[in-house]
Amino acid sequence: MAVSTRGKSAITGTLPALSGLVAGYVALGVAELVSVAVRPEAGPVTAVGGAAIDRTPSGVKDWAIRQFGTNDKLVLQLGILAVLAVFAVAMGVLALHRRRTATAGVFAFGLVGALAAVSRPDSTGSVDAVPSLVGALCGAGALYLLSGFLSTPVAAEVGAAATGGPQRGSTEGPNRRGFVLATAGVAVASTAAGLTGRRLNATTAAEAEASRAAVRLPTPSSPAPTPARGVDLRIRDVAPFTTPNRDFYRVDTALKVPRMDADRWRMRLHGKGVGEPLALDFRDLLQRDLIERDITMTCVSNEVGGPYVSSARWLGVRLKDLLEEAGVRPPSQGGPADQLVARSVDGMTIGSPVETVMDGRDAMLAVGMNGEPLPFDHGFPVRMLVPGLYGYVSACKWIQDLELTTFDDYDAYWVQRDWAREAPIKTQSRIDTPKPFARPAAGRVVVAGVAWAQHTGIDRVEVRVDDEPWQEAELAAEGPLDTWRQWSWQWPATAGSHTLQVRATDRTGTTQTDRRTRTIPDGASGRHSVVVNVT
Repeated sequence: MAVSTRGKSAITGTLPALSGLVAGYVALGVAELVSVAVRPEAGPVTAVGGAAIDRTPSGVKDWAIRQFGTNDKLVLQLGILAVLAVFAVAMGVLALHRRRTATAGVFAFGLVGALAAVSRPDSTGSVDAVPSLVGALCGAGALYLLSGFLSTPVAAEVGAAATGGPQRGSTEGPNRRGFVLATAGVAVASTAAGLTGRRLNATTAAEAEASRAAVRLPTPSSPAPTPARGVDLRIRDVAPFTTPNRDFYRVDTALKVPRMDADRWRMRLHGKGVGEPLALDFRDLLQRDLIERDITMTCVSNEVGGPYVSSARWLGVRLKDLLEEAGVRPPSQGGPADQLVARSVDGMTIGSPVETVMDGRDAMLAVGMNGEPLPFDHGFPVRMLVPGLYGYVSACKWIQDLELTTFDDYDAYWVQRDWAREAPIKTQSRIDTPKPFARPAAGRVVVAGVAWAQHTGIDRVEVRVDDEPWQEAELAAEGPLDTWRQWSWQWPATAGSHTLQVRATDRTGTTQTDRRTRTIPDGASGRHSVVVNVT
């Protein structure tokens, strides 16, 4: 009788749960394969994840960035898979008693992925629903098949164990052998489908990689000025003047980084006040006059003292030249458009003030970063950037469209989510060394870091220990106006616990406020501080 009890437990628990998990696995594997014929971004996990990002309150997004950094998207995807696994287990158990209801539930879950795919800003239409629907249909079919091996009443098996054979008039018990064989076959087929889909999608990505490798960046018509000697103090743990591409911060909403073939890239420039709409391809851009500039970029999600600020040498076409070629005038000269909306291939929209873009600063459509074509993570083949503005109102990656409009007529992606329409970067400074809770020895301790006030410039940096008077730090040589500036101060440290605080003053005479604010709606403010224990 003990054998029968264990068998009954397996039938009512473990095996049904396994059938549900395998059904979910089938749905994902088939959807991955079908997405090859549609587009990778239409896959259910990516589509649902993107929809979740779109609908998540800004405060929650900011929290996720603070907690998980650039791993926030991985955490989201793992969360989606965990929810799917729990749902699949529940449907597997339900199928033991309500087979049709459970299979319908699996298909209904696929509808969620289909609706998410077609509702995304980058959706190409109803065809985006196909991967989720086909995957769900196959998953539902798999659950119906597998649950059939388990749905026979357990009483038959219990009776057979007690009498040494099947009871007269009863049916045979659950077919465990058939279940195991069917589960193995379905799992193998699903794995093959998923791997085939991944390989085919990887082929498309490989073509884009080859396209990037073939790009030869022209010599700029206006090269970047040679940085002054001493712009980089080369102090350990202090961010270098130029951030290597691999270390440059990345904050965006793309669960799958778009991988575009440069030869297929196209961009339109159109809208209000455009006399001559432009249609550009990658070759057109490379044949134009290119500028090369050192520019520091900052994400609006950067908390006081945060890591989401980096500096690079960019190569691109000046936006002002393109806009003027199209007949655009800034509002100060009677132009009807005050907003330039950039659209990405992944559906992101970013709105920048036309007046700022055309005021003479080095706003550009960038094609190069630190001497090489843009990395895919940072917008290959073309991205936009505007010095002095936070990225969410200036730095559209994977750009494909520029439209002239007004702030009254259109709210870009982040503005729809309660961020400010316009957001110049706030003057900020950061202590890079010593690190929080460091234990330096008493004596001379180097306190150092970076400060930034893009398109304004840093005039002074001061450091304070506890509540003592502010002490002026030594500034590194000044680089271009749109870059950050390193600083250092020799601290005669005494034993004990101390709080170090830093503040910067920009070229307008404005000093960082000590009033702390959140990143929403237009960037954090306040002064960075660290606590150290001097031994």
